[in-house]
Amino acid sequence: MSKKVLVMEKPLRIPPQMSIYADQHNILHLVQSMVSSLAVDQPDDPIAYLLLLLRDSSVHVPRVLLLGPPAAGKHTLAQKLCADLRAVHVTLKCLLEDQSETSEQARQYTLKQQEVPDELLVQLIQERLKQTDCFNQGWVLDGLPQTRLQARNLQQGGVIPKHVVILEAPEDVLMERHQGRLLDPLTGDVYHQTFIRPADDEVQQRLEAKVDASQSQLMADLQRYRCEVTGISSAYCHILKTVNSDQPPLHIYQQVLAFVRTQRCTRTPRVLLLGPPGSGKTHQAKLLTDKYKMVDICWTDLLRWAEADQSAIGEEVRSHLHAAQPVPESVTLQVLQERLSRVDCSSKGWILHHLPSEPQHTKHLQQSLNSPNRVFFLELTDDLCLERLTLRSTDPVTGLSFHAVTRPPPDPEVQDRLQSRSEDSPDIVTHTLGVYRTHTAGLQCVFPEGLHVDADQDPQCVFEALEKHLTIE
Repeated sequence: MSKKVLVMEKPLRIPPQMSIYADQHNILHLVQSMVSSLAVDQPDDPIAYLLLLLRDSSVHVPRVLLLGPPAAGKHTLAQKLCADLRAVHVTLKCLLEDQSETSEQARQYTLKQQEVPDELLVQLIQERLKQTDCFNQGWVLDGLPQTRLQARNLQQGGVIPKHVVILEAPEDVLMERHQGRLLDPLTGDVYHQTFIRPADDEVQQRLEAKVDASQSQLMADLQRYRCEVTGISSAYCHILKTVNSDQPPLHIYQQVLAFVRTQRCTRTPRVLLLGPPGSGKTHQAKLLTDKYKMVDICWTDLLRWAEADQSAIGEEVRSHLHAAQPVPESVTLQVLQERLSRVDCSSKGWILHHLPSEPQHTKHLQQSLNSPNRVFFLELTDDLCLERLTLRSTDPVTGLSFHAVTRPPPDPEVQDRLQSRSEDSPDIVTHTLGVYRTHTAGLQCVFPEGLHVDADQDPQCVFEALEKHLTIE
């Protein structure tokens, strides 16, 4: 009996030069856009369709999901967005009103007061978004998807939004808005007794109290939303913006419109964080890696990583360390390139911080195949750097960090056992700051495209500023 031999092909490895070219020209975004459009529209002649798509690729058509709990203001916001962007407003109600066989099947469920099955709902959305007006003008999908499963099915069906906005508000605010809603019977527009009032007196006079679901039904809908929102958010985490809707409508609209008008970047992030000691590089790197799942690489930890690695470069590092000799700069830079070339970095991207401030290090990185595509300078004055570092300490029992000004210890017992690191002494911090300031001009010459971010603000505000430039082309 003859034996069949199964031959496993080696996985395809893309040369670094090709990867850099694809990144520089945003090839991934182009391919993703074309494939998703093919999946949604399913043209008879794919080649002719793609040629048309490439000719029209300079036209940025909006594809937006607008989500949020009941009474958060999704419908009114979606109407205004569609009016300004000339996009198609797609709601569950309009999907059910379409004169199609799929819509008729869905209506039968609503007549029986049953939920439309996920597969049928996804089919409804796909059919609507394939129509000419949605393709040419773009669309805002209002209140859909409602579950993580629906989001996954939409993605698998080729419905790929460019932007996802989630409105959030406290429960008491949602209850107040639910109780005070008013309806314009002529246009169907929804207003509110205190939150949104029409500017036209004629409209004001014809408003009627809007009959909505009961308070108990609202609470049930809100509970369902709270159970599903985490899963939905995770499905769209890289194109998502959460907006606090407990603020004036104009402020909400301006934030959402600015976000929707940005062009998202799908390139693999290779981020370099520069800044003086105490500017918050470690904290911001952690926030970014937690959200975007990049690899967090701290220069000061590289030798520790290399020492534990069973490679040739790891052996060389160990030989220097065991002999109590300083590791040569050329070896350290080789360790960096070895780490950045690993599969996790090439697939997920990376964020590098605490790189020595000497320009030759950054210049070596810039000229390598692993050059960063985002460079940030965190800006902070020397006085604030000194205050942040020299006044911080750690509780050796709990491992918690404290600060004499911003986060003092809770009681005298903790205060008495706090310990400060030797490198946080005023003399050492002052010296390190001086070294960084000496090389600042050289760093900026190496990376003239680097973005400068004010680090003298709330860490979340710094994170939002970094995130904005990380995800926008």
